[in-house]
Amino acid sequence: MDCYTANWNPLGDSAFYRKYELYSMDWDLKEELRDCLVAAAPYGGPIALLRNPWRKEKAASIRPVLEIFSASGLPLASLLWKSGPVVSLGWSAEEELLCVQEDGVVLVYGLHGDFRRHFSMGNEVLQNRVLDARIFHTEFGSGVAILTGAHRFTLSANVGDLKLRRMPEVPGLQSAPSCWTTLCQDRVAHILLAVGPDLYLLDHAACSAVTPPGLAPGVSSFLQMAVSFTYRHLALFTDTGYIWMGTASLKEKLCEFNCNIRAPPKQMVWCSRPRSKERAVVVAWERRLMVVGDAPESIQFVLDEDSYLVPELDGVRIFSCSTHEFLHEVPVASEEIFKIASMAPGALLLEAQKEYEKESQKADEYLREIQELGQLTQAVQQCIEAAGHEHRPDMQKSLLRAASFGKCFLDRFPPDSFVRMCQDLRVLNAIRDYHIGIPLTYSQYKQLTIQVLLDRLVLRRLYPLAIQICEYLRLPEVQGVSRILAHWACYKVQQKDVSDEDVARAINQKLGDTPGVSYSDIAARAYGCGRTELAIKLLEYEPRSGEQVPLLLKMKRSKLALSKAIESGDTDLVFTVLLHLKNELNRGDFFMTLRNQPMALSLYRQFCKHQELETLKDLYNQDDNHQELGSFHIRASYAAEEATEDQMRLLRLQRRLEDELGGHFVDLSLHDTVTTLVLGGHSKRTEQLARDFRIPDKRLWWLKLTALADLEDWEELEKFSKSKKSPIGYLPFVEICMKQHNKYEAKKYASRVGPEQKVKALLLVGDVAQAADVAIEHRNEAELTLVLSHCTGTADAATADKIQRARAQAQKK
Repeated sequence: MDCYTANWNPLGDSAFYRKYELYSMDWDLKEELRDCLVAAAPYGGPIALLRNPWRKEKAASIRPVLEIFSASGLPLASLLWKSGPVVSLGWSAEEELLCVQEDGVVLVYGLHGDFRRHFSMGNEVLQNRVLDARIFHTEFGSGVAILTGAHRFTLSANVGDLKLRRMPEVPGLQSAPSCWTTLCQDRVAHILLAVGPDLYLLDHAACSAVTPPGLAPGVSSFLQMAVSFTYRHLALFTDTGYIWMGTASLKEKLCEFNCNIRAPPKQMVWCSRPRSKERAVVVAWERRLMVVGDAPESIQFVLDEDSYLVPELDGVRIFSCSTHEFLHEVPVASEEIFKIASMAPGALLLEAQKEYEKESQKADEYLREIQELGQLTQAVQQCIEAAGHEHRPDMQKSLLRAASFGKCFLDRFPPDSFVRMCQDLRVLNAIRDYHIGIPLTYSQYKQLTIQVLLDRLVLRRLYPLAIQICEYLRLPEVQGVSRILAHWACYKVQQKDVSDEDVARAINQKLGDTPGVSYSDIAARAYGCGRTELAIKLLEYEPRSGEQVPLLLKMKRSKLALSKAIESGDTDLVFTVLLHLKNELNRGDFFMTLRNQPMALSLYRQFCKHQELETLKDLYNQDDNHQELGSFHIRASYAAEEATEDQMRLLRLQRRLEDELGGHFVDLSLHDTVTTLVLGGHSKRTEQLARDFRIPDKRLWWLKLTALADLEDWEELEKFSKSKKSPIGYLPFVEICMKQHNKYEAKKYASRVGPEQKVKALLLVGDVAQAADVAIEHRNEAELTLVLSHCTGTADAATADKIQRARAQAQKK
C-alpha cells in the first residue's frame, strides 16, 4: 500500500496529485513536436500532427504531411498536404479535424484522413488573413474563433450550422493581443483578450474592459490565459510570474500563486476533478511542468522531452515522443483507502480481504471493527468507487474482490452498483487496450455515455468490438447491434475493389432481417458513392416499398419505381411515381408507359376524372375507347347542370345508363352527389339517395365520412359516428382524421377500434408504447414485429426493449 502511494504528490493539506503512464508511444515521428502544429481531441481522442513549414524561418520547399494517430500512437491516417498554409488545427466534438488556413478557409477531415467538406470564415478574413485561431466546444457544438491581420475577431459558435459573427473592435488596438481565449457565458460565446495590462471582453454587441479582482500590483502584461474544461474558471499568467485563478466571470478570485518564473509558458491548462473543491492549474515550459493551486507550494516535474498538454474533464493528458501520461487529482475514495495509516472503512475492508486470502484470523478482526462502527455498507461503496478510478486491472480486481467480500456480510446490499461497475470496467479496459487506444477514465466514460462511445468505435471502424460491447451490455438491438451493422454496411459499399454482387450478398448475409436496419439508407450511401447498380441490388432486400420508390426515382429508374409501387398496392405511392413520370417523360412516352401497366393506367384515369378532364379525353382517344369517350361527354353535360334540385333526376338517368355502359363512372358521380348533399346538410336526402340507388351501407359510410372530413366538420362527424354502429369499423375514422392532420380527433376514434385493428390504430396516432402493450397482450408475433418497426430513436428504446423481453419470455414458454 505504501508503494502504491509512491507517485502521489501533495498540493497543500487536502489534495494529492498523481501522474501515471497510459501508453509507451511507438510512433515514428519525423519531426519534433515543437516543429508541428498539434491537436489532440479530448476524451481520449486522436492526435493530429502537421509539420509547420510556413514559419518565416523555415523553408517551404517540402510539402508537409498531415498525420493522425490514436492516443496510443498507432497511425490512423497520413496524407500529403496540398492546400494552403495552416494556422491552427483542432478537433470537433464529432472527432472531425478542423484545419484553419491562412486565407480563412476551414478544411474538415475525418478520422481516417478522408476529406469531408470545407467552409469559409468570410471575405473580411480572406482579405486580412488569419493571424491566430481557436477551436472551442460549447453546448451548441464546436466553434471556431479567428483573429485577423486587421486585429479583429470573427467567430462561429457552431461549425455545423455556420453563422459568422464579427466581434466589436477593441479601441486603440494596433497590434496582436499578447494572449486571448474564448469563454462561454450565459450560453453565448465571448472573446477575452489582453492588451498590455488591460483585459477586454467582447460579446456580439460591445467591447468591455474588465479587471480581475485581487490581482497583484505591478502587472504590465498578461502572457497566457486558460479556461477550465467546463468554462467555469479562468487562470491568468502575468509578466511578474504570478498566476491568478478565479471564476470565468472575473467577479471572484480563488487564489494567486507566485511561480517566480517570468518566462511565458508554452501551455497552461486547468487540472480539476468534477465536483471537487480543489482547483489547480498545470503550467508547462520547455523542460518543466508545474502544478499550482491554493497552496504555498507547488508540484514540479522535469520534462525529459518536448511535451504537449491536453485538458480533460478530470485531469490532463501529457504526451511526448516516447510516453503518454495522465495527471489528475487523486479521487476521494482512492485517497481514503490507500493513504498511509488510513482507518477508513474501505481501507479496513481491503485489508480484511487480503488477510482472508492468507487464511489469517486478522480478517475477522478487521470485519468486526467495521461492523461495530456500522460502516460496512460505506466500506463496500468506497471500494467499488475506488475501483472505477483505477487504471490498472490488477488494482481494479483487488478492490472489487474486497467489495464482493464485504457484500457477503450484508443482508440487503443492492448489487446494482457492483454489477454495473464490473461491466463498466470491462468496457473501459477493452477500449484502453494499446491496439484500440482510447484511454477514457471512469468519469469521462460516464460523461460521454455508452452511445457516444459506440459511435466513436464505429468511427474507428472497430465494428466487432462495438458489437461485443452491445451484446455484453445487452443493449436493445435498435440502439446497439442493428445500428452498428448499418454503419458497417455503409462502410462496406465504399469498398470499390469488390464487385456489386459480392457486396450486396455479404451485406444481406450479415444483416438479414435485423430489426432497425434500413436497406434503403445503405442503398442511398451506395448511390452517393457512384454505385447505382449496387444500390438497386440492395433495394431488392428492402421490404418497405415506401422506402424503395423515392430512391429509385432519385436514381432516374422511374419505370422500375412504378413497378415496385404497383407491387406494393399502395395507390398513393403509385400516384407519386405517375406524377414524377408525367414531368419526366414526353406525353407520348408517358401514355405508352401507362398502356404497359393496366393498374397504373386505371389509377391515372381516376386522377384525371378529378383533376384533368382533357387528359382523360386524350387517353380515351388514344385507345379508341368509344364507349368511355361517350360516357365522358355525358358526364361533361352533367357537370354543366348547376341546379341541385335536378340532381336526383340526373342520377336516376345515370343509373339507367350505368346498366348499359358497365358502371364505369357511377362511383365518381355518386361520390360528388353524396358529398354535395352532406355538405349542404341534407342528411335525409342522403338516406333517400341510398335507398333509391341501393347504395350499400359500407359505401355510404365511406362517402359521408370522406365528405365530412373534407369539410372538417368534426362535430357532425362525431354525431355521425354515434348514429349507429359503423359497418366499416372505426379504423377508417382514424385514417381520415390523420390524413387531415387532426391527431386529437384521430385519438378519440382510435379508442373505439376493435381488438383486431387496435395496434394499427394506435400506431397511426403515434402511440407506440400503448400499441406495444396491446400487441404483447395479444401475443401476436406479426403485431409485435409491426410495433418494433415503428420504434426509432432513444425515445422508443424502452418500448423496443419491452417487446424483446416479451418475445424472449414467449420463446421460453
